[in-house]
Amino acid sequence: MYLADSRNSTTRTTAAPGSTRPGRRPAVPGTVLALGAVSLITDVSAEMITAVLPLYVVTALGLSPLGFGLLDGINNGVGALVRLAGGHLADGGGRRHKVVAGIGYGLSAVCKPLLLLAHGLPAISSVLAADRAGKGLRTAPRDAMISLATRPEHRGRAFGVHRAMDTAGALLGPLTAFAVLRVAVDGYDAVFTVSACVAALGVLVLVLFVPARLDTGQPASGPAPARPALRDSLALLRRPGLRRLTLCATLLGLTTVSDAFLYLLLQRELGVPADLFPLLPLGTAAVFLLLAVPLGALADRIGRRRLFLAGHTVLLLAYGLVLSPLRGPVTVGAVLVLHGAFYAATDGVLAAATAGVVPTEHLGAGQALVGTGQALARFVCSLAFGAAWSLWDGRDALAVAAVALAAAALCTARLLRTGDPSGADRDPGGADHDDRRTTEGAPR
Repeated sequence: MYLADSRNSTTRTTAAPGSTRPGRRPAVPGTVLALGAVSLITDVSAEMITAVLPLYVVTALGLSPLGFGLLDGINNGVGALVRLAGGHLADGGGRRHKVVAGIGYGLSAVCKPLLLLAHGLPAISSVLAADRAGKGLRTAPRDAMISLATRPEHRGRAFGVHRAMDTAGALLGPLTAFAVLRVAVDGYDAVFTVSACVAALGVLVLVLFVPARLDTGQPASGPAPARPALRDSLALLRRPGLRRLTLCATLLGLTTVSDAFLYLLLQRELGVPADLFPLLPLGTAAVFLLLAVPLGALADRIGRRRLFLAGHTVLLLAYGLVLSPLRGPVTVGAVLVLHGAFYAATDGVLAAATAGVVPTEHLGAGQALVGTGQALARFVCSLAFGAAWSLWDGRDALAVAAVALAAAALCTARLLRTGDPSGADRDPGGADHDDRRTTEGAPR
């Protein structure tokens, strides 16, 4: 805590609001790197579980695709609902972001050893729901801290760096799980145990190296600003820029098949051996890691909303490849490359775009609203896709999802063009004039 607060004090001194030398704040501040390190370690832990979970519940526990869709949907749905609460609780002059994020990281860390005791579907569902609640609680405060620590014109790059570090964890997690499964007698239990230890390390790094308070533009020695009421957070949806982003993220989320289902389709449709299944997320993670920073910087230049839409077009191409008659390792690799490019063009880019259309004091709530809309939509998609797979088969279900994604992309393009008749973002962050005026201070 001492280390984190000392660094924070230095940051406020060199990057005070209204400074006549704005260039002194680096494009990627130390706070972003610290949060990236926390996410990297935590993702190693989380992805160890994610890598083995589909085969564990479908093969070891005999769960049907519909049952797995329900389980996956619960994961996304619980996290989405809790994210709203996390974003609202974190707002209030930037003083609560670290506390709320810390509770979220801590809750997920506690859940990992509980998987050792959960063997039936109800018990596993409960533990995973609690784990996702922790993820939902921490996500909006974390993204708000990244936004607060970074100059607006560099947010795409900063989120790209954070997501790249986060993805490095996603890359290492399945590798660690694969190695543990190879050497341990009780494979799954060993994976859960190692995952719990790594998660605890992530919480420790957060406590020691992330500042307790970030620069919010408020005087450091003045009274703490009043915490926004819940109705103020919900009223953010009246803002045209945020409402459009939330609607577009929700619409596209309804047609985004979960990673687990896509990997199961690759394994079954393209003949990937079962023992290589935990390695499939590595392909996605590696491409995400390589492209997150350059695509984040590209989003700062050409417009974040435009790149967000382009990312979903890339996902549509991945669906098309799975449905095509092409088979073999090259096709599997191409799908994973497209899947990773989709995440690099959308994940951090959406958070950066959101930060550009909400006031500073509502950054947590704004991130939560967009993220909740997207996550709830993916919850519905998981349920529907699992049901469609059980009713027809995975291939037909993906074909329906691809058609729906194409329609959603067309609607999203129209919505974004409605908000920007010129066809181009008005500023790199995609903020409307009204939104930018409120975000950056006094009206111009």
